[in-house]
Amino acid sequence: MNYRHLTAAEIAMLESQYCQAADWNSVMVKEGFTPEHVAGTRFSGEVRLGVFEKDFKLPGGMAKHSGLFHATLHNVTIGDNCCIENVNNYIANYEIGDGCFIENVDIILTDGESTFGNGVEAAVMNETGGREVMIYDRLSAQQAYVMALWRHRSVAIAKLREMILDYCAGVRSSVGKIGNNVIIADAGYIKNVKIGDNCKIEGTSRLKNGSINSNAAAPVHIGVGVIGDDFVICSGSSVEDGVTFSRCFIGQAVKLGHNYSASDSLFFSNCQGENGEACAIFAGPFTVTHHKSTLLIAGMFSFMNAGSGSNQSNHMYKLGPIHQGIMERGAKTSSDSYILWPAKVGAFSLVMGRHDSHQDTSDLPFSYLIEQQSTTMIMPGANLRSVGTQRDARKWPKRDARKDPDKIDCINYNLLSPYTVQKMIAGTEILHNLQRTSGETSEIYSYQSGKIKRSSLLKGLEMYSMALDKFLGNSLVSRLQKASAKGITSIREALAPSTPKGSGKWVDLAGLLAPKSEVKALMDDIESGAIKDVAAINARFHEMFDNYYEYEWTWAFETFKSWYGIDLLEADKACLKGLVDRWLKAVVRMDNILIEDAHKEFSLSMMTSFGADGGESTRQADFEQVRGTSFENDPFVQSLREHINAKTSLGGEALHLIEAFKA
Repeated sequence: MNYRHLTAAEIAMLESQYCQAADWNSVMVKEGFTPEHVAGTRFSGEVRLGVFEKDFKLPGGMAKHSGLFHATLHNVTIGDNCCIENVNNYIANYEIGDGCFIENVDIILTDGESTFGNGVEAAVMNETGGREVMIYDRLSAQQAYVMALWRHRSVAIAKLREMILDYCAGVRSSVGKIGNNVIIADAGYIKNVKIGDNCKIEGTSRLKNGSINSNAAAPVHIGVGVIGDDFVICSGSSVEDGVTFSRCFIGQAVKLGHNYSASDSLFFSNCQGENGEACAIFAGPFTVTHHKSTLLIAGMFSFMNAGSGSNQSNHMYKLGPIHQGIMERGAKTSSDSYILWPAKVGAFSLVMGRHDSHQDTSDLPFSYLIEQQSTTMIMPGANLRSVGTQRDARKWPKRDARKDPDKIDCINYNLLSPYTVQKMIAGTEILHNLQRTSGETSEIYSYQSGKIKRSSLLKGLEMYSMALDKFLGNSLVSRLQKASAKGITSIREALAPSTPKGSGKWVDLAGLLAPKSEVKALMDDIESGAIKDVAAINARFHEMFDNYYEYEWTWAFETFKSWYGIDLLEADKACLKGLVDRWLKAVVRMDNILIEDAHKEFSLSMMTSFGADGGESTRQADFEQVRGTSFENDPFVQSLREHINAKTSLGGEALHLIEAFKA
């Protein structure tokens, strides 16, 4: 961009408007600049000014012309049509984009060279260190997962850290940047902070050493009273109302507010934190905590809802706060729950009460963990019967608030997947082993330090079996629809896996469901040097995400052999029809169980407190006005009915296709 020196007339006019400069020759202006909208401003160092031609339309109907009023600038470049006024201290060492509005701020400066929060280490899960994650602008939940939990691949982790440091070297600068159309109003201390386009910083107390990666598609908002040190904030996020945070990564579309406090923590896509506290946590996508008395500490969570008063302990007063816990995807806590780390809670499980026996229920997913007389009672598979679990699974994709077309995290929303189904297979074996060792007529079975009632064990086996039939049937029917012609050759071509990838164990990389073999291959390529930068690592995770359903079918195809003893490439029409029938029965049965569970929400006991000042008829009318006229009209119940009809129709189509196949 071409700049010119000020003319003598322009300098004279600026001085008459109470402007000063250590050296007017160091102040350069863009062609078209006029000094009439610059007053009470001091310049030092190298200063570059754009033109001031447009007005800002402010809330309430107020208009302000762009320009510089009552500010001190040192080594600053300012784009076109900015309004900067009432800077109490000064702005130093910054490039400011076009259309920015900066008003009533204390100080904005870059002091020395900075990486703007990139390269800061967050001591997640273990407060004393050992699982540090190095944060940077493009950190994904998947990269953070392997960095924190695949420590056994020490060479790969060391190389990954080197790649991040290379990225940090690329952003290191002694000049900070404020993007286009940024608003900074009534703010206090801002030091070494990189600010992206369309960001709004309003009433913020202090920001130090960080990056705010806002953009026009997904602006970031930083609100009143916020204090943040050593951080990265990604697009579409909002941090408001007295939040304090240090050494934190705040991912895309995250919302923190109402005096939430966090340290050494990672919050990935769509997390929400209000009122409570986080310390050394790895919050995978959709981790939500709303309550003032809730503490999340030294744990890994995702798709999690923390009940009020939930907390954990990571300190046993021996060697320090070294203990950690994992709540697998979809696990949640009820009010006043407590877990003594170390512990591991299986996927989509519910924790109620206090638990201090270091349970590992990772192979008993969809369970209830309920405290009874200081003992953990386990109800395997009970959460598969809960309408709340199904509702959660449906709401997450609808609540993905990421508007940035460049989505950093890979997120699979599948409730049933190779990851959860492999655990149900393992859980089924565990429950059968308990029956064999303790006797099928035992009333109580011991598992680790918990207890399982006989009735709970039998229901767990039933629910796991139905869920397996449902998942494998879903996969089968989807493949049958790909048959291109009415013949056994066509159906076998459709059922043949397209890739060997997907067999074996699956893992959940903080939202991404993937074969463990593919993650190991990625780590091998990092170690060998085949992958040389962080962008290539993220690209590999996106490749796994894009190929999920092909990998899933490879796993399901093999599971038909191991679970049912059926080789689909040799199955005849009768066998395939039997599998579809089995699937359809499981789907309808599970949906009816959910409808039955939903019906409880419309019982008389649920109407307690309705119709506060009237009789029975008033209570019923009040309930209907608030909750709906009837159980059958409830939108979620209707969606379950529609799901049954749709799957029944799909099953009929699949059976018709099979019947039409020629041998």
